[in-house]
Formats: sequence, structure tokens, C-alpha cells
Amino acid sequence: MTSLPRSAFDLLDDPVRRWIWQQKWPALRDVQEKSIPVILGGGDVVVSAKTAAGKTEAAMLPLISRIRAAGHNETPGFAILYVSPLKALINDQFRRLQGMCESCDVMLHKWHGDVSADAKARARKRPTGVVLITPESLEALLIRRGGEIPFLFSAVNAVVIDELHAFIGSERGMQLQSILARIEVATKRQHIDRIGLSATLGDMGLAAEALRPGNGSGVTIIQGMDPGNGVKLQIRGYLENSGDLEPEDSDEAVAILDESSSPKDEFGIPDAVVDDLFAYTRGKRNLLFAGSRQKVELYTDRLRRACTDSRVPNEYFAHHGSLSKTEREDVELRLKEDARPTTAVATTTLELGIDIGDVETVAQIGPGFSVASLRQRLGRSGRRPGKPAILRVFAIEPFPQKGGHPLDRLNLGLVQSIAMVECLKSGWCEPPAKAGLHLSTLIHQTMALILQTGGIRPAAAWTILCSQGPFKAVDKKLFADLLRCMASPENKLIEQGPDGALMIGAYGEPITASHEFYPVFATEREYRMVHDSKALGTYPLNSPIARGETIIFAGRRWKVLDIDDRARVITVKPTRAGMPPYFAGEGGAIHDQIVVTMRDVLTSQESFGYLDSNAAEMLEAARSAFRDLNLDAKSIIAHGDGVLIFPWLGTKKVRTLTLALLAKNFEATQFGHSIEMQSCDVDGVRSCLAEMAEGNVPDENAIAERLAKPFIARFDDKLSPDLMMLVTLTERVEVAALPMISATVAGEGQMI
Repeated sequence: MTSLPRSAFDLLDDPVRRWIWQQKWPALRDVQEKSIPVILGGGDVVVSAKTAAGKTEAAMLPLISRIRAAGHNETPGFAILYVSPLKALINDQFRRLQGMCESCDVMLHKWHGDVSADAKARARKRPTGVVLITPESLEALLIRRGGEIPFLFSAVNAVVIDELHAFIGSERGMQLQSILARIEVATKRQHIDRIGLSATLGDMGLAAEALRPGNGSGVTIIQGMDPGNGVKLQIRGYLENSGDLEPEDSDEAVAILDESSSPKDEFGIPDAVVDDLFAYTRGKRNLLFAGSRQKVELYTDRLRRACTDSRVPNEYFAHHGSLSKTEREDVELRLKEDARPTTAVATTTLELGIDIGDVETVAQIGPGFSVASLRQRLGRSGRRPGKPAILRVFAIEPFPQKGGHPLDRLNLGLVQSIAMVECLKSGWCEPPAKAGLHLSTLIHQTMALILQTGGIRPAAAWTILCSQGPFKAVDKKLFADLLRCMASPENKLIEQGPDGALMIGAYGEPITASHEFYPVFATEREYRMVHDSKALGTYPLNSPIARGETIIFAGRRWKVLDIDDRARVITVKPTRAGMPPYFAGEGGAIHDQIVVTMRDVLTSQESFGYLDSNAAEMLEAARSAFRDLNLDAKSIIAHGDGVLIFPWLGTKKVRTLTLALLAKNFEATQFGHSIEMQSCDVDGVRSCLAEMAEGNVPDENAIAERLAKPFIARFDDKLSPDLMMLVTLTERVEVAALPMISATVAGEGQMI
């Protein structure tokens, strides 16, 4: 008689299986069935599945079985290193994993900036079990306790990287990869298994390479196929300064107001949007992604006032990174544990997997910047059995005016929203960004390695950071150039001792001595905003504000009583007036595929059933304008005393073309999805593009020099002009693609 194959459940350790029984799960999820045997077998693994599909358990159930079989309590040292991008995520995962670990006799520690020094000291004294930690706290541990690293991490069985997509292609991701490589070197381990968890990964090959730089082919990829509960989606259309549009079920055209009509919106938010948001979200549990921190504050304020006007308790609360930990956690706990209706108005802070329970609706203002983000947000809804996810996108466009700018007639925000939904429906998602040079992060990691080791020779540093670490694009010569730059008289970040070892230099000492050194990303200098001794959050130092002014913050209105520049404290009291807060920051880059799909939407006659009647009419108006402007046949049109170019390509390629035109002595400005040019004509621009299509492009240095804000990463300002030029050409523009870009535009929009 042939025996049946063992199920994934049967492969787990007895206490792990007992814990599963206690949860009364009817069965393991698809991603768990697939992951358990692979992770038990060892090796690097990427686990990808939709939000709430059970990825954490897919990794932790087999890993706890592994460390129990290996006798994790017999050897000192943490057995599982679980790295998460946010402190809030660590707190959430700690609560989620606590019962599992207790049932299996495995210690569980959390380690980040809000954890007490006593708790960390106890964990360091007797390291065992699972430690949940942020990259910054892990960096601090390596720097401050470099001699303890072998004791703490030699017994690590595996590293879990939660929300892998949040790290890929970023400075922070390079830092984390470098830290993990440094741990392997310090513990004399050639390979510690890495397991990446993510809900949104477009190119699994790039994701595998990001998990294990240089050996992505050796990473096993697991994709869960949980079907979910379906999706209900709607895009709603609105015009600025137009008052309420026609009701959704009306067959009449959108009313066009004459120029004498007074606008009904405040701070650029149409009353109709606020009314609809209030109608769709009041009395329920929702997430509203408003975009920037400023918009979060404005929408929270408008919806809070709608509650006051309706004489009902407030149920709208702001959530963004500048608010205090207490303010944010109050919103999270209210969503998760409080039965009262609650809508969190957020930036991307609630996009990742913090457990806030099930929300009924996800709403979004505008298209956002990526399909990956849209997919992640959609996964926050529809978690209850039989309940579909609900997403409403609110597309707000300028009111069409006679003689207005062509871009205002094309309703490109609405069109982009449609394109993203169509990409989502097709299963497409942005691929992870390819790794660049990341020289700013390499400066940071070089100083961190010096601090960790107490001094290291250049050749050894290159081997650890570049040959064995993630900076594989940096050869020995480039690394030597970078070291000379760091040691230059104007930088003095490092110096070389008589024995040849690298040491921290005179200007590097105050930088590395600060706790602000541990994050690799640049942090804004900020004031604390305080009311009655309670911290509301932080406000950027470079933002305009004065005593006596009013401001909207944490979704409420305040008057500034005092500004203490020495203590960096703004004291406020409640008031009835309030102006929008100012926060610096830019939007994200848009992928080529999204913009190509936008053009397809404009050229087709397809109707989309998820558009409300206003959005459908706005789309038809955009298509009509698209044809009127002859954009269905050409990509260059006359406008004023110049021209407008519509490349129909992503942000990076449009930026590159703009810089090339500037290098050709044109007055060019990147403006949304277009390039606006002054004092020129269509024939002259087309002739220039035709030349570049033949390969006659400006010198790459001339292109890079035109970049308005070259310093993006934290230590970019420490790079020499030549090194900064190299970073710009490698990471921020696509000079090699210029002939193709120019040919596409000169060929009147025909993709080649």
C-alpha cells in the first residue's frame, strides 16, 4: 500500500502544531503550505502573497520548528533575526507572535528606539529566541557593541526581512544588506539564510537579487495564490472650483459654470468631495489615503468640521510621520480595538502591514504614484470571509476654462487613476528598482564599519562592503577614490593611521557620535509642537511659521503662542481659524508602463464600468481634448510662444529628455507628464529630437550638470563633483535611452 505524502502541517514540530490547533484554523493557507517544506529545508527564500494571506506565519512556523530541532536554547545567541522597517510594525508583530513563541518555549524580544535600555540589556546578557528589530537599531548595535556581535549572532538560524519591497532599491535597503553582510563576516558565517516577505513584488528575479546580492539565482521564490474575496472599486470624478457635480445616477451632462460663479472649495478641496467622503465613510471603519502630510491635515480638518456641522461625534483622525507616537498609536488602537466608527486619514504610514483589523473601505485622493502602492492599500480591506475589498479613488481635476492650459483639459490625474487600475487588473506591478552605486550609503557604511571594528584597512573594508556586501558595482579603484574624497581637507570624515588602518576623522567624529548617525536617510531638523505639555508631533524647521499665526495640525486648528528656537519647541492652543501646514517633500516617480497605458486609455473608445458618471464624462472630455490637440497623431504641439512635448514615458525618461534639451540650450521645464518649452517652435524642436534619435546627444556630463537638485541622499554633499556626476548618471537619468526617447517623440508618439 502506497503511503500518502506528508502535508506541510505534519512536517512541523509538535508544539508548533499544537499552537495551530489552538487557533482553530480550518487549514493552512496556500502560501503556508508552499513555504513550510521549503523553509524547513533551508536556503534563501522570497515569500510573496496578498496582504493578510499569512506570510508571517508562513515563515515563522517552519523557522520555530527549525530552531527547536537545532536546540536553540543550548547555544547562546539569537536564533531568528526578524528585521522590520517600522517600530509600529515591530510592536504589532510582537503582539502577533507572542502566543506562538510562548507555546513553543521560544523567547521573543523587540528592539527599537522606544524599548527600554533595561530590556535591551537583559536581551544582550542572555540572547536567545527571536529578536524583532529595525535596521537602525541593528546598526546601532553593531556600532556600539561591535565586540559582542559574535556572541549575539553566531547562532542565528535565519534572518527574516518583513515588507521586503520597502527596502528594495533604496538607500535604506542597501544599508540593511550591508549590515547583514557585516554580521556574516563578524560571525565567520559564509551564509545565514534570508527570508524576504512581501505583498507587492513586480519582478521576482530582481527581488531575489535584492535579497541576496550577487546570487539571486540561488533564491527560492514562493508565490501564494490565495484567491481573496474579490474587489469592489470605483473612481469618482470632481472639478475644482465648480461646486457639486451632477448626481452619480444623472443622465445629464456635468454642469459648466460661467466665470462669475464663486468657487465652493476651500484649500483646493471641492465641497462635493468632502460631502461624498463623509457620506461613504461616516459610521464605518475606513482608511483614507490623502497623499502628502499637508493634504492629510486638510482633509482631516474638513471632515472633522463636517462632523461638527452634523452634530455628531468626530470620527476622523490624522496619521502621518510628523505626528507624535502617541497620536499615531491612538488612531491605530482605535481602529483595531474600539467599536466606534473610525476613519484614519493617512499618508503611506498605514500602507504597510500594521495590524489595524479589518476596514470596510479604502479611499484614495488622486492616483498615487505606483500600482504596487495601490495593491498594498487595497489589501487593507476585505479581510473578513465573504467580504470583498472596497476601494474608492477620488479624482479631482482643474475646472476647464476657455483658453486654459492644455494639461488642464486632459484630466491626466483621472486618466492616470484609470491606467493604474487597468495595470492592476492585468496583474502588472512595478518591478523593484535595480541597485545603483549608492555612494552616499557606502560613505555611511564605511564609517559604521570603522566604528564597529575599531579601525580597518582599506582592502578589508572593500572586501566586506563591496566584494561580499551589496556594493558590488563599486570596484577597488572607485572605492579608493571614495576614501580619498572622505579624507579630503574639506570633508575629514576619515583618516588613515600609521599602520594603514582607517579611522574616523576630525569632522566625522561629531557626525558618528550622534544617535542621528544610525539612519542612513536624511532626517529633517524639526520643532516639537506642544499643547498643555502634550507633544502633538514635529514641524520642519524650514517651514514658515510665526507667533500669533494659526495652523492645522493633527487634524485640529491651533494658534501659535510661542516659538522657542533654542529648545526647538512650538507652543500652541486650540483656535477656530487655521491655515494649511507646510511640509517639504516630493512625489514619487511614475513607471513607463503606467504612462504608456494612460495614452492607450486616451486613444481608445473603451468605457470603464468602475467610473461614476462624472468621471466617465470627464474621461470623454479628456479624449475629446486629446483629439482636438492632435495628440493622437503627434507628441509635439505649439503652445504660446513655445511648444509642449508629450513623451508618454515615465518620470525618469522625461527628466532625462528635459535635461538633454536644456543642454541643447532650450528653455525646458518638466511639467507633469509633459515638457514645456519657451521661445521655440515645433519644427526646431522636432529637428533637435531627430538629431538625438540618430545618436547626436549632448555630452552626458552636460546633461547631469543640469540636474536642479543633485543632493538627494544623506551624504551626497560629501561627494566630489566627479563622484556626484557618476551617481547622477548611474541612478537618476537614462542617458543611454536618449536616442530611443527622442525617436519615440520625434516619431509622433509611436512606441519603438
